[in-house]
Amino acid sequence: MSFSQEVWQRNLTLYQKTLALPFNQQLAQGTLSREAFSHYVIQDAHYLLAYGRALAVCAAKAFEADDVIQFAEAAKIAIVVERSLHDGFMQDFGISKEQFEQTPLTLACHHYTSYLTSTAWSESYPVVLASLLPCFWIYAEVGKDIVDNSAPNNPYQAWVDTYSGEEFHTAVRNVIATVDRVAARVDADTLEKMHAAYTHAARLEWLFWDSAFEQRQWPGLDE
Repeated sequence: MSFSQEVWQRNLTLYQKTLALPFNQQLAQGTLSREAFSHYVIQDAHYLLAYGRALAVCAAKAFEADDVIQFAEAAKIAIVVERSLHDGFMQDFGISKEQFEQTPLTLACHHYTSYLTSTAWSESYPVVLASLLPCFWIYAEVGKDIVDNSAPNNPYQAWVDTYSGEEFHTAVRNVIATVDRVAARVDADTLEKMHAAYTHAARLEWLFWDSAFEQRQWPGLDE
């Protein structure tokens, strides 16, 4: 069994809980509040900048030249998408540049981005790969479900359509293949570290969407 097959089975229940989150279900139904969606878009833009940095460090640690290219390109794409949010969905939903800049990272976003960047700097290449995989893979799988179940005249259809691009899904499959190739060469201790890194990041994926739906900032400390 490949690493990707095993890690997916180990975390299947967590994925199913992520799929069932009110944010994802209501996004597909078109009933998600504008406030929750705007909250998500702002935090997603913050997240993508940090994700791009983590991918860049991953590229620097890569074992093979092709992997350097793969993750350097992924880092570039993350930043390009972050910028496109400002020119697209933020404008469409009335989110100004000033509003974005004045909105700090939520606890969930801060936790997730801090985990990814600290892992990128401090851990070995295989473990870094595993920590970055959930954002690619879970996002893609949740996206497939949302696309398949999107309601007619969904006010969020333009966002839903971003999930369905074949170029993105090809990139996800290529990342999974790279992770499996690297995982096949590591020792047992490193393999378990990879599993732990994936699970932690997958939990933070769940937390990010849940936080967006509830529009949580810093629980107990919000003014």
